[in-house]
Amino acid sequence: MFGQIGMSELLVILVIVLLVFGPKKIPELARGISRGLNEFKRAAEDVKQELQIDYDRPERPRARPPAPTQQKPQDSNVA
Repeated sequence: MFGQIGMSELLVILVIVLLVFGPKKIPELARGISRGLNEFKRAAEDVKQELQIDYDRPERPRARPPAPTQQKPQDSNVA
């Protein structure tokens, strides 16, 4: 539904943006959107690289907990 925006719908959206923001604010708005998208792409790439580093790192063997030592039962009757 959203992937099929026709030329007439796009033209209506542009006219609404022009009326709401005015012709002087549109370049500033476009720059702000562009900066935001670039920052988002940079952050996504950083996360992707961090995940790749973690994925490529060999897994260390996990330390086993120490085995319980068996103690000889003590006689409580011995004095």
